[in-house]
Amino acid sequence: MAERVGVTTRTIRYYEELGLLGSAGRAKGAHRLYAETDITRLHELIRLRDLLGLSLEELVALAEGEETRAALRNQWAESTNDEERARIIEAAIPIVERQLELVRGRREKLAECAGELTERLRSLRERQADLEQKQVRKENAG
Repeated sequence: MAERVGVTTRTIRYYEELGLLGSAGRAKGAHRLYAETDITRLHELIRLRDLLGLSLEELVALAEGEETRAALRNQWAESTNDEERARIIEAAIPIVERQLELVRGRREKLAECAGELTERLRSLRERQADLEQKQVRKENAG
């Protein structure tokens, strides 16, 4: 699993300790056994961590929100009662709002970083142009 996902076995064990991955079944002293769903989940967690630059605490919060939403989706599928479905929607809204807040916060930080890099690049290009003009003046004077 570590090789397929591109992480260390220590990362996998740590994610298990945090509750991000279920403990894999195994006999004492044997290798851990993971289902394809475990591998998919770990892939998604790593993607979110890297894409959004999430701390482990934020990753746990996001993953817990996803688990809660999955449970609510199951309740929705099992229910035909409109009152029950309204309660499910009411429960889902704040979860999605928290997830969206996290993603928007990351987006704002990325936009801020992109702005700083854009300004640095502008400044460097300005300096480059100044040096090129200086060189041309030297060549024309000589």
